[in-house]
Amino acid sequence: MPEVFHYPMSYSAFWLDYYFIVTWCLSMLFLASVWALFFRFGKFTYGVDLGCFWKTAVLILCTTVSLGAPNYYNTRFVGEHGQDGESVKIADDKLLSIDRKGNQKQLELADIKAIYQETITYNPPPKIFIVAAKSSVRDSLFVTTNLLEYKRFLAELSKRTGIKVRLR
Repeated sequence: MPEVFHYPMSYSAFWLDYYFIVTWCLSMLFLASVWALFFRFGKFTYGVDLGCFWKTAVLILCTTVSLGAPNYYNTRFVGEHGQDGESVKIADDKLLSIDRKGNQKQLELADIKAIYQETITYNPPPKIFIVAAKSSVRDSLFVTTNLLEYKRFLAELSKRTGIKVRLR
C-alpha cells in the first residue's frame, strides 16, 4: 500500500506560480515613481554641489531598495513555500515526488544510498536530501521539514531502504 505525504498549501496556486512577477512589477513601479518625482521636482544643475550629491544618493538608495527587496522576498518565499502543494509517495519499490503541476520524479528504493540533512541551511526550512546512485548515474531529491509528518516519512523510508537517516 503506497504511503503519501503532502506539503500544506498555505497560499493560492496563483500566488505560488506568479509571486515573483508581482513582486518585481511592484518594485519597478516604486522605482519608476521615484524617478518620476525626481524629474518632476528635481532642479538640474550641472555644477558639483551638495544638492546634486543628495539627489544622487536618494536615487541610488531607492534603486537598491527596489532591486533588493523583491530579491530578498522571493528568495525567502521559495525557501519556505517552494514545495507547497507537492507530495511525496512511497510505493512498493519506488519513491515518487509529485509537484503541484503533476510532474513526477522517481527514485528506486534499492538505488538510494544516503538520506541526510544539509549541513548549512541558507534558507529555512532545512532540506533533507535523498541520494540515489546506480552505477555512474547519481540523482537526488529533497524534502523539507514543512512536509506534514516528515519524521514518519523518514522513518518509513529508512525502514524500507535499510539506510539510517542522518539529521543534525
